Amino acid sequence: MIYDVIIIGKGPAGISTALYTVRANMKTLVLGFGKSGLEKAEKIDNYYGFSQSVSGAKLLEEGEKQLLRVGGEIREEEVISIEKDEIFHVSTTKGTWKSLAVLIATGQKTVKIGIRNLKNFEGRGVSYCTTCDGFFYRNKKAGVLGYNDFALHEAKELIPFTQDITIFTNGKKTEFSEEMESYLETFQVNQKPIQSFEGEDFLEYLVFEDGTQFHLDGIFVAYESASASTFAQKLGIVMQDQSILVNQNQETNIEGLYAAGDCTGIFKRISVAVGQGAIAGRQIIEYVRKQKQSQMSGS
Repeated sequence: MIYDVIIIGKGPAGISTALYTVRANMKTLVLGFGKSGLEKAEKIDNYYGFSQSVSGAKLLEEGEKQLLRVGGEIREEEVISIEKDEIFHVSTTKGTWKSLAVLIATGQKTVKIGIRNLKNFEGRGVSYCTTCDGFFYRNKKAGVLGYNDFALHEAKELIPFTQDITIFTNGKKTEFSEEMESYLETFQVNQKPIQSFEGEDFLEYLVFEDGTQFHLDGIFVAYESASASTFAQKLGIVMQDQSILVNQNQETNIEGLYAAGDCTGIFKRISVAVGQGAIAGRQIIEYVRKQKQSQMSGS
């Protein structure tokens, strides 16, 4: 089955877009995983239409109910990669979904890892993109920093280049799903907390909090879940200051790929995310209809 649009993120921007595409009779799939930062907001007083304070959790819940009422589809699945040939292929821990268009509405995540010298070795042994940099570690000793399915997926992406791969959880308890656990036999898993990254011009070894060391040639950061910047690096989306660059129609530089909400670096307010979602929805409807018309005339 090929969807008209897949929306990654079930926050205000993603749900807003889906409301437009579903009502336009577009086959729409919303993929979301885990909790949103908005859920932590106890009181929201400045959102239009609410005479009394509303919690972020309640607002998200009502948005999902609204989408389901008009026939939308929401799946609790973690997206780990997006690829494009003639159509988009969105992979989750449970399978791969196909669509004509994709909207990224994942918010803007801030992950604090707290390992000394991590930033110092970025581009010099520390990477965030296996697709971009895996080639440079052919037959070398590589690591992946992470503890869940995203990390396992990135380790799997390194297999064509090297068989010496270790997943470092940095003291975190592993959270691998049953669907992904079969890949564990391929990799080593080290759960020690990491104190620092060390080396001269390039990363040479890790120092754990217990004082022991681990020598390796490079490490790929895949901490927590895949973010907008992760997808951008792999697809070649133009970024600006860690945000996805879009035009006035919420279009990225890749045809058929849109972005809305905090991941675009906008004024971080629910109303702005909802507005961007509406604009993206309108543009996606036009894009998909043109694609289908082109396919029909071509056949």
